Amino acid sequence: PLALRGIMQDLGRHMQTATLAIAREDWALVEKTAPLIAQHPQPPLMEKTRILAFVGTDMGKYKSHDHKTHEAAHALAQAAKNKDGVAAIAAFQSIQTGCHGCHREFRKPFVEHFYGAR
Repeated sequence: PLALRGIMQDLGRHMQTATLAIAREDWALVEKTAPLIAQHPQPPLMEKTRILAFVGTDMGKYKSHDHKTHEAAHALAQAAKNKDGVAAIAAFQSIQTGCHGCHREFRKPFVEHFYGAR
C-alpha cells in the first residue's frame, strides 16, 4: 500500500480525537491535535510524484481542497486556544468539508488506479 493510506488513517484518528475533544470542551487537546491535521506528513517523493502525475490537470482542485483543510485546521487551533466552542465547531466543519470534497472527487478514481477496482 501507498504511504498515503497510512497518512489518511492517521488523519482519521486525529479527526476522531478532535471530535471527542470538542465535545468535551478539552481545548488543550483540540489545540494539540489541530496541528497534526494541518501539518500532516507528505508521502515520500517517489510516491508523491506518482500521485501528482495521476491527478494531472485536476492539480488545482486537489491542492485547493488540501489548502482549505490546512487553513481550517489552523483556525481550529486558534479557536481552541481562545476556548471558543462556536469557532472551533465552525473550523472543524470546514476541515470536514475540505476532506469530503477531496474524497468525493478523488478517492474512488485514486483507489481504482493505485489499488485496482474493488
